[in-house]
Amino acid sequence: MMRIGNIDLGERPLFLAPMEDVTDIGFRLLCKRYGAAMVYTEFVSAEALVRSVNSTVRKLTISDEERPVGIQIYGRDVASMVEAARIVEQAGPDVIDLNFGCPVKKVAGKGAGAGMLQHVPLLLEITREVVKAVHVPVTVKTRLGWNHEQLIITDLAEQLQDCGIQALTIHGRTRSQMYTGNADWTLIGEVKRNPRIHIPIIGNGDIHSLAEADSAFDRFGVDAVMIGRATFGCPWIFSRRELTLEEKICVLKEQLMINVERIDEYRGILHTRRHLAASPVFKGIPDFRQTRIAMLRATKVDELMAIIDQAYERLKTLQP
Repeated sequence: MMRIGNIDLGERPLFLAPMEDVTDIGFRLLCKRYGAAMVYTEFVSAEALVRSVNSTVRKLTISDEERPVGIQIYGRDVASMVEAARIVEQAGPDVIDLNFGCPVKKVAGKGAGAGMLQHVPLLLEITREVVKAVHVPVTVKTRLGWNHEQLIITDLAEQLQDCGIQALTIHGRTRSQMYTGNADWTLIGEVKRNPRIHIPIIGNGDIHSLAEADSAFDRFGVDAVMIGRATFGCPWIFSRRELTLEEKICVLKEQLMINVERIDEYRGILHTRRHLAASPVFKGIPDFRQTRIAMLRATKVDELMAIIDQAYERLKTLQP
């Protein structure tokens, strides 16, 4: 049985990774429905939160139906991360997660996210001070290191544990890899097997199915598996039950309507289009590229619904 603080997460739990422009509340609720044991908000900039930027503050909206839920913050200095953590605590998450893993240039290039892997003493100071500043469990998500010459995760895991974090998520790539190549889980397994490590270790990277998640549990002994990009347009990836094609189409339509009703028509569609375009449901359609382009260009609900319906009709004719 896995636990973070007092949160009981069950046996072999699967987590939804925090992803910018992906893990909004509508998507999180669907992933929770289909079996995600823990979900995370989109990551939140500490500096923007401290400055009360509206678009950032909105990301703190969580609902009781999605619990347990974590809010993830990123930043590069102690004061703003501590203040942001205190603001986040008021939103009532079950966990506050510190992002020391995002590799994208606008984050890591400025020293935040995976950029912190080049400034380990500061990374540890931020972690210690945030743990002291809040009462909810603090966790960390990071990578193996900055590059293959600096695979620091085995030592870093112990240092982070000493700072008082209550779980550690490791993405099996370096920052320099970004999302290319294959995730290397061997070091994740090494951290988990370290007798000095007593906090839960959550593995992340290249998990595309429940079978791959089960294999990661078996081979590397992790306490939980976090799934990221494979969830796009596929919130049922967490389900042990195979959904029918009709059920999957209904879920995608529901996701669209949740977002439209939650925000507005235009931005609700924006939030959903990338899920539709990436969904494995439509992969079997010949010349899907044209349909995909139409989905990404749609600006009205009726228009997008019609495209989904047309795609569904084509899929039905392809089914054996």
